[in-house]
Amino acid sequence: MFGALAVGRTTVEGLLESEDVMATANAMRAVGATIEKTAAGSYTVDGIGLGSLLEPEGVIDFGNAGTGVRLTMGIFGTHDIAATFIGDASLSKRPMGRVLDPLREMGTTVVARSGDRLPASIRGAKQALPLTYRVPVPSAQVKSALLLAGLNAPGITTVIEPVPTRDHTEKMLKGFGAEIDVSVNDAGERVIRLTGQPELKPQDIIVPGDPSSAAFALVAALIVPGSDVTIQNVLLNEHRTGLITTLLEMGGDIEIVDRRVSGGEDIGDLRVRASKLTGITVPASRAPSMIDEYPVLAIAAAFAEGETHMTGLEELRVKESDRLAAVARGLEANGIPCVEGEDTLTVTGGVAAIGGGTVTTHLDHRIAMAFLVLGMAADKPVTVDDGAVIDTSFPTFAPLFNQLGARIAQSESEAA
Repeated sequence: MFGALAVGRTTVEGLLESEDVMATANAMRAVGATIEKTAAGSYTVDGIGLGSLLEPEGVIDFGNAGTGVRLTMGIFGTHDIAATFIGDASLSKRPMGRVLDPLREMGTTVVARSGDRLPASIRGAKQALPLTYRVPVPSAQVKSALLLAGLNAPGITTVIEPVPTRDHTEKMLKGFGAEIDVSVNDAGERVIRLTGQPELKPQDIIVPGDPSSAAFALVAALIVPGSDVTIQNVLLNEHRTGLITTLLEMGGDIEIVDRRVSGGEDIGDLRVRASKLTGITVPASRAPSMIDEYPVLAIAAAFAEGETHMTGLEELRVKESDRLAAVARGLEANGIPCVEGEDTLTVTGGVAAIGGGTVTTHLDHRIAMAFLVLGMAADKPVTVDDGAVIDTSFPTFAPLFNQLGARIAQSESEAA
């Protein structure tokens, strides 16, 4: 996205070639950027410059990519172009109003299904209005979409976060040459001010490993007896390490090795050994730093002694699936006691005879991967109804985990 908005050539190394990322690249191609693969995980992006986007000729299909479509709506919403967005059955159920409502305030015209769901068409403002907006729920997607919208709006766009969320967008904006200021006000809220219409400069980017993907190997190593696994080049941004903090509190043997800085971000290697875990209460304040990791945390909790109580989970209701319900039903199907609340989940670990069930993924990649991890340590194999959805974010999941000793069937539907 940033490469498309800069003038000149941006290079990207270590890119995850998942369906979500490829859908986002295709959206940038649709408005004039030239994006070419040079090697596995290596790409060049020849940008067309902020304010110079071309109107796409056809609809833009984002598949299952919720982050991709929301951030792209932000970019397109302040350019004088029209675009129509579609997605798969899962994405078409997800709410877009949290992004579209503030974009309307900036001058974007929107036509969407009831409830502001896909398919949706937008017409960007001829002259966008800068915005001051307090994010009503912790959401890095909403924040990032509005900052990207503010790039092509004159004046200063201000986003206020009562609860801090992952800050990759702010760091990337600064790296590409935008004028951005981050401070904390008297109420303890994070205030981000972006000066619009900068000249973004192309960059050479090395992408670190995604903590949300690393989470599956991390939990698998903790719960499979005898494991000793090192996960390399993991992003350790303080707004993304909630799962590591939680697993350490549960007694996990996790060592951060060779901590270093790359591209303005903290990264390091994680050495993880099988551990005896104990249930804890995970505070709601930690949710923004691990919102995508709760499904696999529930798997760790199934092997911990006692109860693990998770709170502040309301955002899980509007992910690729109702993840809170999907996790609870998957645990129950495999003999693991749990209690699902409106925004809580309590898992009782240490029970005998785990596994043997079939899990409905609801087209959700993280549900599929989490329960395949469960199968690696369960007493009986665990089956998921759809392994193909894993390609959304982790296309090499099955072969990589089989190298680690899992026995995931070729269909990616069963693990033992």
